[in-house]
Amino acid sequence: MVLSLGFGALASARADASLDHARAARARLGSGVWSRIVRIENTAKRSHYPRELHALVFEVGGLLWFYSDGDGTQSFSTHYHQLAAEKADFAPLLRAIDPGFTHFALVADDPTAPPPSRAQLPNGCFINSYAALRDLLARGELIASARLLLVYYRIGGSLRGHTVLAYDTPGGSYVMDPTAPDNTAQPVPAARAKDAVAVAQEARPELAIARARWVPTELPRSTPLLAALTPASAPTP
Repeated sequence: MVLSLGFGALASARADASLDHARAARARLGSGVWSRIVRIENTAKRSHYPRELHALVFEVGGLLWFYSDGDGTQSFSTHYHQLAAEKADFAPLLRAIDPGFTHFALVADDPTAPPPSRAQLPNGCFINSYAALRDLLARGELIASARLLLVYYRIGGSLRGHTVLAYDTPGGSYVMDPTAPDNTAQPVPAARAKDAVAVAQEARPELAIARARWVPTELPRSTPLLAALTPASAPTP
């Protein structure tokens, strides 16, 4: 006998999976990153998003970002320097992503929930790149500055997006793609380190890169190199 799940059961299973992915994404970003999990009901008749999903809204580089396991990470903020207002009202930002996102609710922390999955995060290149920076710092790497790099490339006539990590150390500049099979850091020549497209090409030379742009990424002042370079009288943010 063949058993089949009805549409409602499939939608519920999909929503549960997206919740686990949102929780996993939040854990990888770490407690030092402002983030909120949001449950969304999609009322659009035509949409590539499911009827119900969970997503993660988080702050990096002075902007809000929106992660869903189906699409990955995209910009959530619509203006610079309006973080307080945007954090207080997700409604217009959600509708800008999809007009069907008209009903939503923040998901409260559940201390009884099992730990989020440590499996590969679907479409998680942005979050994995930020997590790679945290891992480097935790290992004691002397990093003076770091930036996420948004890479846009063409494949099959369409434009795709990807994210890698670029950072500077006393020994030089490097770029890392945590999702690549060989995810080791690649050195970047000093003459190319400030050119976003050039750095993207160092990271993924096989891609037909159309454009690239930086996402500024703050480092905690407790990192070894920054602590050494920061005067004791400097204010702490």
